[in-house]
Amino acid sequence: MKKVSKKRQKTTRGKQAKGEFAYYIGIDLGDKTSDVCMLDQEGEVQKEFRVSMKGESMALHFGKLGRSRIALEAGGQSRWVAELLKSYGHEVYVSNTRKVPYIHESDGKNDAGDAYKLAELVHLKPRLLHPIEHRSAEQQQDLTWIRAREVLVETRTRLINTVRGLSKSFGERLGKCSAEAFTAKQAERLAEPVRSAVAPLLENIDRLNEQIRYYDAMIEHIARTRYPKYRLLDQVNGVGVHTALAFMLTIGDEARFDKSRAVGAYLGMRPKQQDSGENKPQLGITKAGDGYLRKLLVNCAHHILGAQGKDSDLKRFGLKLCQHGGKNAKKRAVVAVARKLSVLLHRLWVTGEVYEPLRNHKRTESSQAAA
Repeated sequence: MKKVSKKRQKTTRGKQAKGEFAYYIGIDLGDKTSDVCMLDQEGEVQKEFRVSMKGESMALHFGKLGRSRIALEAGGQSRWVAELLKSYGHEVYVSNTRKVPYIHESDGKNDAGDAYKLAELVHLKPRLLHPIEHRSAEQQQDLTWIRAREVLVETRTRLINTVRGLSKSFGERLGKCSAEAFTAKQAERLAEPVRSAVAPLLENIDRLNEQIRYYDAMIEHIARTRYPKYRLLDQVNGVGVHTALAFMLTIGDEARFDKSRAVGAYLGMRPKQQDSGENKPQLGITKAGDGYLRKLLVNCAHHILGAQGKDSDLKRFGLKLCQHGGKNAKKRAVVAVARKLSVLLHRLWVTGEVYEPLRNHKRTESSQAAA
């Protein structure tokens, strides 16, 4: 039998790998239609067209197509499109295009051009797409309860601020109180000229309070019955069932990170970097990842550093930062505590450990005593 040289073996393997896919396709997802670019095995454009964002239209164009490698940008509809394309046997990459300067920072950005660039990258080197993994359909369904509740909370806040603003225009500044107690405590303090006008707003605030309580009960029920590990997270003072469940559903899988400290960067709570030589400016955080979860963690950090926050390593760390850095020290301390909190929550989730609020402090005291 004739022996095949190593060089020829390498070339043969390359042809086989290259011939594994019929096409390399980029899809720039839109609301009603999406632009599609198809490249052949050599990277040459074979076809460009626009497809309707409907299941039957996707099936018509991709259902009987030879197995292809497809890239599409992450978005509100990317999960169901990716699942549909995978069901046809295609290899699908969902790209976080905000991390792809070639696409996101292009000065000639348009839908057809983005589709071509996605196809080009998935043909040359898919890892440059910064691919993401969607959470499961069940997790997405459960997360919908949290997202819907947030809409009601934002609406209630807007109504309360409107009432406060209208009252202030007549010289009556309403005092501080919780949103749940706003109508009970402030209705009688309203200026007479605005009382009738804002009465429907107050009724809506009461109605929203009832609906939010319903969502709170449902979220707690979902956490208890489907995600019992949330108890590991709400051990931390300032973290409730709502934040614990939102953290678990947003992360999706605790094993996705090799190190817990990566969670802080994933949620956009690490400083931006634009170092050049000796110039190392202090910049704000990247604000990448899920903005809502980041907001929840920041709110928890405010509670931890506040008067009601219990003594803990987190609180001591944050208060120490508050003592340095001028007028913005408190803001930086809150973000730093939120970042450490995200790392702590992931660690508790992974290990199942019992939370010790002063673990680091006790360890330091023990080492000092031993010395």
